[in-house]
Amino acid sequence: MYDYHVHSNYSDGRFLGRMVRAAVDAGLEGVGFADHCNVSEREHLRRYKRRFGFNLDLTYERRRAAIREYESEHDIRVFDAVEVDYHPADEDAIAVFLDDAGFEYAVGSVHEVREANVHRECFADLDEAEQRAAVDEYFDRLVALVESGLFDVVAHPDIVERNPALRGYATEDHYRAVAAALADSDAVPEMNAGRVDREYGKFHPNPAFLSVLAEYDVPVTLGSDAHSPDALRERTPLLGERLAEVPVETVELPL
Repeated sequence: MYDYHVHSNYSDGRFLGRMVRAAVDAGLEGVGFADHCNVSEREHLRRYKRRFGFNLDLTYERRRAAIREYESEHDIRVFDAVEVDYHPADEDAIAVFLDDAGFEYAVGSVHEVREANVHRECFADLDEAEQRAAVDEYFDRLVALVESGLFDVVAHPDIVERNPALRGYATEDHYRAVAAALADSDAVPEMNAGRVDREYGKFHPNPAFLSVLAEYDVPVTLGSDAHSPDALRERTPLLGERLAEVPVETVELPL
């Protein structure tokens, strides 16, 4: 089994070598490091990068060399990938960066609506109409991500479900809009285990969304979204069990 969405200390995960060894321990055939990256020039995101130190746009060549070293030391395929925050205003900058960097594959994510991370508690202060509008904005942006043609993988495509204030507002129409865009695209969504062992307690996409993807013959990739060795070891068998249940096909990367 391949896990295409793992993080390291090059963003907000643990040391790269420890993550590789955890992937070996978990019995994976391959592991893909898709560390967070944002290339936006918008000031609130530049401030976020300064404060949290997400600088893969500056350090990816150093990480690439380390990936190749660890791959030579272990019997496992180690992929050099990236998870890029997407916003339509940043498409040109993203395109230039990805073209210059030459990653093996690129994961696209929508983490932001209303200039706030979808995990933020601030959404609990909104009324229901505003919360629904935030979810609408998220799915509109997700469709734009797919249609941009910039990414190979679409990460956690119903991430709004992680936030209790936004949970339950996604509709079948939202799912169908994303599925239709994916059906006309080379991008594939991932089955993501990033919150299966936390409060949300489920995989992304949820069963209703997965059923719509199956109707549109849209396959998936697999991603633990692990940020620690323990999470990687624990989520790998859960992904294997989930894989045996889902109504969609899986594909290997690079496509």
